[in-house]
Amino acid sequence: MSVILTRDTPFEATVPLLVVGGGACGLTAALAARDEGVEVVVLERDPLPQGSTSMSLGALCASGSAEQKRHGVEDGEERFFQDVMAKTHGTADPLLARVVGAESGPALDWLAERHGVELVLETGWKPAFGHSVMRMHVTPGRTGADLMERLVAACERAGADILTDAHVTALYAEGERVTGVRLQRPDGSTEDIGCDALVLASCGFGGNHQMVAENIPSMAHARYFGWEGNQGDAILWGKALGAGLGDMDAYQGLGLLADPQGIDVNPRLLIEGGVQVNQRGERFGHELEDVSGAGARVIAQPGGVAWVIYDDRIHQNCKELPQYKVLSGLGGIRSAPDIEGLAAQAGIDPAGLARTMAEVAGFVASGEQDGFGRAFPGPALASPFYAARVTGALFHTQGGLLVDENAQVRRADGGLLPNLYAGGGAARSISGPGPSGYLPGAGLCMAVTLGRLAGRAAGRAVKG
Repeated sequence: MSVILTRDTPFEATVPLLVVGGGACGLTAALAARDEGVEVVVLERDPLPQGSTSMSLGALCASGSAEQKRHGVEDGEERFFQDVMAKTHGTADPLLARVVGAESGPALDWLAERHGVELVLETGWKPAFGHSVMRMHVTPGRTGADLMERLVAACERAGADILTDAHVTALYAEGERVTGVRLQRPDGSTEDIGCDALVLASCGFGGNHQMVAENIPSMAHARYFGWEGNQGDAILWGKALGAGLGDMDAYQGLGLLADPQGIDVNPRLLIEGGVQVNQRGERFGHELEDVSGAGARVIAQPGGVAWVIYDDRIHQNCKELPQYKVLSGLGGIRSAPDIEGLAAQAGIDPAGLARTMAEVAGFVASGEQDGFGRAFPGPALASPFYAARVTGALFHTQGGLLVDENAQVRRADGGLLPNLYAGGGAARSISGPGPSGYLPGAGLCMAVTLGRLAGRAAGRAVKG
């Protein structure tokens, strides 16, 4: 990946706005640009627009949405800001946290009302992992793939062009101003396309093993459960142009990746009262405190695996979730009428598991918090019992290019690059450093919110 500094490049075509990356961020940016009446082309390296969004649960957090209001949930910029700063211990960018708190709900409302991308409040996802109120939103299909299908259809209706099999390998620039891109086709041929402004929406660097080793050495040897095309291109281009970077060691980890099936298990199994144990049958943390840091904690357990233990009540409440149905069909769910039988099926130490389950039942009965600080409001887990084996993994990175309130890329000295914008995993998130400041749904929240801001600002800029 490179930046070619040159003047008077003979581009084969020129468009007002180019967007690199056809995931949730890039497609949202394209929709916002079309609302400004600007011609936009999305350049997607793969045969189909999919990316990290398609691999996700498809859930995004947002504050102050019409859906929240409809369900009587009181939320807004200030409450969202306070949750972010509490979760990150004050290390998140306060400007960005406020911007996302103010703009995320309106962004979801706009997608639904203006572009027909229906998003509903996921009332089964109770406040946990740092969210003080319900703010997880999903499409009716409740998968990232369903969200992508709806965004692609919206772009088609809006007249936003999506060029697939178009792998951007270099940017052209005159000084700090981007003038165009070079893209490569699957047959090796190249095309040079000019632009008046550029939005970088090609996610982070989880698929770039060298960048992970340099920036997140603790996860250098962890399993990567993300899109292989996330090579950090946007971050490297921005850095070459003088952009500032922030929180490059931040990431979203997964502590609920079904093993060996490779399916992201919905945290609702834990939110509704389930627990997580290792091979010894021991719990090893507060299951509802740090959804992202759980990835490293699970990897650190014997054999690098753990089990989610829950009961029939939780099974019935979650059995229609798409990922759960797939996992069940693949034989990834174990069940038994008693703890001893479940331990035998799962290969967990039976005495250890029995002791843990008795302790949890005691906390439910007493109303006291456990040693990790978790409360168990009940009801108590009851026969029959279920178990799902999981491991830990790196899902996507959260550090990236510094941006302002319009998603315009900042230079390292605090100034702005004149016509470069970024969002989603390409930009610094609101998670602070490391894994533990990540709020559930923040990845897609940043994609949609910054995508809209970037597309709108870039569209207005090229119109003059």
